Amino acid sequence: MFDNLSNRLSGIFDRLTGRGALNEADVTEALREVRIALLEADVALPVVKDFTAKIKERAIGQEVLRSITPGQQVIKIVHDNLVELLGVTANPLNLNVTPPAVIMMLGLQGSGKTTTAAKLAKFLTDKNGKKVLLASLDVQRPAAQEQLAVLGQQINVATLPIVLGQSPVAIACRALDIARKEVFDVVILDTAGRLAIDEELMAEAAAVRDAAKPTESLLVVDAMIGQDAVTIAQQFEQKIGVSGIVLTRIDGDARGGAALSMRAVTGKPIKFLGVGEKIDALEIYHPDRLAGRILGMGDVVSLVEKAAATIDVGEAESMAEKMMSGTGFDFNDLAKQIKQMRRMGGLGGMMNLLPGLGKIKDQLKSANLDEKIIKRQEAIIQSMTPAERKDVDLLQASRKRRIAAGAGVAVSDVNRLIKQFLEMQRVMKQVQKLGKSGFMRSMASKFGGGI
Repeated sequence: MFDNLSNRLSGIFDRLTGRGALNEADVTEALREVRIALLEADVALPVVKDFTAKIKERAIGQEVLRSITPGQQVIKIVHDNLVELLGVTANPLNLNVTPPAVIMMLGLQGSGKTTTAAKLAKFLTDKNGKKVLLASLDVQRPAAQEQLAVLGQQINVATLPIVLGQSPVAIACRALDIARKEVFDVVILDTAGRLAIDEELMAEAAAVRDAAKPTESLLVVDAMIGQDAVTIAQQFEQKIGVSGIVLTRIDGDARGGAALSMRAVTGKPIKFLGVGEKIDALEIYHPDRLAGRILGMGDVVSLVEKAAATIDVGEAESMAEKMMSGTGFDFNDLAKQIKQMRRMGGLGGMMNLLPGLGKIKDQLKSANLDEKIIKRQEAIIQSMTPAERKDVDLLQASRKRRIAAGAGVAVSDVNRLIKQFLEMQRVMKQVQKLGKSGFMRSMASKFGGGI
């Protein structure tokens, strides 16, 4: 989402750090460009003015301009102020109540509210070990209750049985009654949405609030609707009360200003980010990590967490053993590595989190290092017989033609994958031959270094 803004800011900061010394005029000019970049990213004007004024006040001090690395000092000031703007610290859900904790989902139709309710249920089940009950209160949208029931089945979370003709308040009371009797930890109430805010929607949501007395009232907002997201949040807060915000479609192509404006304008914390269509694509909102992504500093912590959540420890240990022994690595192992990369969001998802790679993402795209290649490689391996996956020497011309036809690719694509595989095998054998320390010394000498 923040690619354009990140690229603009990176260019500004590169020019700052490229100078040996800075004066007040240099800082003022840079901040003018920052202001334009933020406004073009759809950040609210009052937020932009306050943000740049605070940076200028701190950045033109003598301790900055006369420091050895003034450009880096300015970037740090921008980073610290961006974290402050985004909320400073993560705000976890308040579940420290007598069970069941009630979470009420609010939002307009099309914001992703129902899907987010299911994502949150899975998150609480998997990460917090909670017993969750999902209940749809949407009696307006056709098949809305059935949609939540299907999602509940997919994630193995209980959903409230559908009883036709009940009002939203009656459904909420029935959900709470069942939750108490069957000892659920959390009840998630998915309220009805509308295409626009109206009095009927607000009255219905207020009635549910009064009956259910929710612990958390989460407003689900589509980040791609820009400044309208801020207006929607303000109206829900005034008429219903909001304890936190969930921004969905944060991985889209929007300008991202809603995420930067939301916390400052509404005063309500962003608690979660919807980062994709998959049912587990929900992240806790960490202001410092988001600031790092926007400024091109990466988010290694999130990358490590994502790896820890998706890596099979047994497979990883087996793979490491094969790499160190230099034997046994075959196309089945390569397929597992490719699958692991896809679980972690593919090349694009990983590049967003690694420091410095955000700047070269466009170059990598132009070099055809995209998700299509990963899918193509998977298709090639799947078109091989079990024997061919085990023994690369079997892959002669006729077999390559058959594999290419089965995968829907050219023979040159098959040859390219085989070449990459053989190179991986060669490196692994070198690791085994030299030992870990010897291999590191060998690599360092090739790059002009020393250990």
